Amino acid sequence: MDHARRRAIAERLEAHAPERAWATEISGGEIIVLMSRGNLHELTRYHLTRQLARQPGGSGGDLIAHGGADVEDQESGIRRRPDVMVLAESALATGDAVHPREVITVVEVVSESNPENDYEGKMRDYPTMGIPHYLIIDPRNGTGLVLSLPRDTPEGRRYGTRREFRFGERVGVGAYEIDTVGFLTYPNALRGGP
Repeated sequence: MDHARRRAIAERLEAHAPERAWATEISGGEIIVLMSRGNLHELTRYHLTRQLARQPGGSGGDLIAHGGADVEDQESGIRRRPDVMVLAESALATGDAVHPREVITVVEVVSESNPENDYEGKMRDYPTMGIPHYLIIDPRNGTGLVLSLPRDTPEGRRYGTRREFRFGERVGVGAYEIDTVGFLTYPNALRGGP
């Protein structure tokens, strides 16, 4: 089945989704149904978006931090909905999905129910799409990762640099700096690694 057909099915699923299902993604030839996010997840997204929006963060004055839009690379057959993206504001005015070349950074807040989506699927997909920076915030254990510099490897396109951090640190992501001091862990947080 080609990407256009998968996308049409995903759009029908979104239109008729159960109450807690709010969006779909396409990755690895599969359609992924995303469930609605919890309050702490949304609070972390809010704080990240506010911090990013307050910083100039790059040479273009058109850059914004935004959540809720899809990024799609038809060539690789990938469609994702990051928790937050840093992108040119003008990218939101064209079409119904943002092209990955318009995206500077993606941020994902790890969910309690499906961490593999952020640590495996998206770690594979975002560099394949050519997105320069990927920030993972993990409220399960108060940690995170900054991944950058996509490069070709024998396993496919992967991020060339990786920096781990703990909540309470300031962390650089491209031209941005994120203060994680106020980030909270989930009430029943795990205390292990990713």
